[in-house]
Amino acid sequence: MKNKFIAGTLTAALSAVTIFSSLNIGQAQELDKNYVVVFKSDTNLPSNYLEVVKGAGGKVTKSLAKLGVIEVKSDNPNFLAEIQKNSTVLDAGVENTIYPEAPVDVDVLHEDFTTNSTNDLYNKYQWDIKQVTNSGASWNMAGGTGKSTNGKDIVVAVVDTGIDYTHPDIKNNYAYGKSFVPGITSAMDEDGHGTHVAGSIAGNGRVLGIGPQLKVAAYRVFGPDGGAATSDIANALMTAADDNVDVVNMSLGGYDWFQNPEYATKDIVADVRLFNRAIQYAIKNGVTVVGSAGNAGVDLSSPGKLSGDDNGATHRSPSSQTLIRVAAGGQEKNLTYYSNYGVGKIDVIAPGGDYGTAWLATGDKSLRDTNKLCLSTVPGGYAFYAGTSMAAPKTAGLAGVIIAKYGKDVLSPSQVKHIIQSSADDWFKPGYDGESGFGSINAVSALK
Repeated sequence: MKNKFIAGTLTAALSAVTIFSSLNIGQAQELDKNYVVVFKSDTNLPSNYLEVVKGAGGKVTKSLAKLGVIEVKSDNPNFLAEIQKNSTVLDAGVENTIYPEAPVDVDVLHEDFTTNSTNDLYNKYQWDIKQVTNSGASWNMAGGTGKSTNGKDIVVAVVDTGIDYTHPDIKNNYAYGKSFVPGITSAMDEDGHGTHVAGSIAGNGRVLGIGPQLKVAAYRVFGPDGGAATSDIANALMTAADDNVDVVNMSLGGYDWFQNPEYATKDIVADVRLFNRAIQYAIKNGVTVVGSAGNAGVDLSSPGKLSGDDNGATHRSPSSQTLIRVAAGGQEKNLTYYSNYGVGKIDVIAPGGDYGTAWLATGDKSLRDTNKLCLSTVPGGYAFYAGTSMAAPKTAGLAGVIIAKYGKDVLSPSQVKHIIQSSADDWFKPGYDGESGFGSINAVSALK
């Protein structure tokens, strides 16, 4: 594989700074018999779609009718050519299986649940939550804790690895869980990433989240092997919208390389369209969708440059303009060394954590400060992580408390996004810039 990024896939930007691993896409394509078929209508399926698929030598394995998309299994080597002849089909392609990259900068805090000191870990370590809430000042404002002014629960859906719903800092704010992992019904987190995200949103115990009275719901898409089909992620988004959640946090993503020699561009487009349709479905149904910018430390505004020495364009996915796209900042009010950036690609910046800036100039790792990573919940305890995956849930939590101030089902996602952007603290260049977007999120200003 020539390209510098995993292309044509969505890979979870899990926890800390990650190193892109090579995936033999050519081999995967040869063995993979699952396809995505995107019909021209984005709201329903043709009445004869089963016959269309059968005629091309395929069998429908999943229907996302509200998105106009199906998943198909076929052993016909000419399936794509056959299905694309039908006038109702917009795009069809090989469905990607997504593999999360292993986290690297993670430091487990050796604390157990035997201590019942309320908020002690927040007081000692959670600079990131203090930065956003002005040391808890936002919790004294209407909606600031996430308790809705109209009495209805404000639910943030965590599309991730699941949530440890038994964790003492989360269990009282856990709404429910659903699994979209084939063969697994439990929403229990077997990785740690989703639980870390949930604690940053709605932790209420030894650690605190942005909204300690928000509710979190697990929409588990990643199983113990880390893989997720694009259709399963899309299904989770669609279902969350149907469940009338208020916010969706997606601390995941990847890169789509157009002109990948292992895939025809049209094969990649089908997956891209599916994902974008799912996002738009959620937003049209009143859900504020938040996504992480990614941890490659690259300028997303130059798709040609992202392809390196190869031809074609590489795009961050998801990259919808209707998302709230979040870069990662450090305790020192800096853009972290790993965070992606780019004019038109970043909306705001939020605490994602790093080791401070002192070690960067010399490379002396002895100068790295673990306490400048972000502490949150993980199954069985607590851990420090760093990444844009940690920045996004702070923004999702902020969206939740803004909604709580006005009441459930009152604000539109565009209004929530506008409030977050217009109330942000201006960092770096005056006004909008590609490193911090409209600035650093500020719960007190947003609730004013």
